[in-house]
Amino acid sequence: MREAMFIKKNAEKWKAFQEEDPSTPDEASERFITLMDDLAYAKTFYPKSNATKWINGLAAAEYQNIYKNKKEKYSRFFTFFKYELPLVIRRHHKIFLFTTLFFCAAVAVGVIASIKNPDFLRSILGDDYVDMTERNIANNDPFGVYKEDSKFNMFVTIGFNNISVAFKSFIGGFTGGLFTAFILWTNGVMLGSFQQIFFANGLGYQSVLVIWIHGVFEICSIVFSGVAGFVFVSGVLFPGTYSRMESFKNHFKDAAKILICVVPFLIIAALLESYVTQQVSDTFDKTPDGIPIWASICILSASTLCIIWYFIVWPILLTKKGYYLKKDGIVDRLKDTNV
Repeated sequence: MREAMFIKKNAEKWKAFQEEDPSTPDEASERFITLMDDLAYAKTFYPKSNATKWINGLAAAEYQNIYKNKKEKYSRFFTFFKYELPLVIRRHHKIFLFTTLFFCAAVAVGVIASIKNPDFLRSILGDDYVDMTERNIANNDPFGVYKEDSKFNMFVTIGFNNISVAFKSFIGGFTGGLFTAFILWTNGVMLGSFQQIFFANGLGYQSVLVIWIHGVFEICSIVFSGVAGFVFVSGVLFPGTYSRMESFKNHFKDAAKILICVVPFLIIAALLESYVTQQVSDTFDKTPDGIPIWASICILSASTLCIIWYFIVWPILLTKKGYYLKKDGIVDRLKDTNV
């Protein structure tokens, strides 16, 4: 093709590229590919032409535009937690519901079995732990287990233990979800049995205000790590229209993202248990260092609302606003939505 014909054929396109910015990242990418094709052709047949220099300048500008837009390293963190993760959660809300009901059933079994058979309580929590708790209750210090001398050591130990349980639940997906279900079930039964000790001794109200200061984030995180394990399994068992390997990869990514969100909540739970729970328990023991009961209620309410908002309400609102996850995990929004 003669140079004049080549320029006539593409001049309007290049001019449009020069005058109008791309509206989407995909359009910018397509422009860059087009310009690189044109540049390769021009360099081959018209290496010293002004048109070649023009195309080269356009391609360089488009390249800069692409990588300038990609420079959202700092906002990437906020985008992930504000849009991407909630949309992943919304995608697997049914698994969230199933896992929550499964865990609640385990808690109910722990409560009922402990009421009907006191020996069951000892078989689950161990004689030493039950004896220590009963001794603390008899000494008017029912929550003495939370009174460690070194709060930092307590924080590290609790945080490490909670995160290890979360990772075990996630890795349990490799067993077809059996180990994940086992961890959820045993922790649920233990929680129900542990809570029953205090209700049986007339300390139910106090135990809720003390234990659930950190318990909201801690228990919900255990459930969510179980969700991650089940999401992982569902990709293998129910691939849908994808190949089993492709479904496995997609669900593994989703499960890993859910697990990522669990870690901050577990760290917060460990901080609350180490530094705040003791202060609340001191309030019931009439210790001057205790914090007011209203503060406990505020923390408990705020924690619960945070979980409900982030894991239930916000994902649904995002979906109603037209946000969705593309196949490659990029957040996009329907252009025809009026919400």
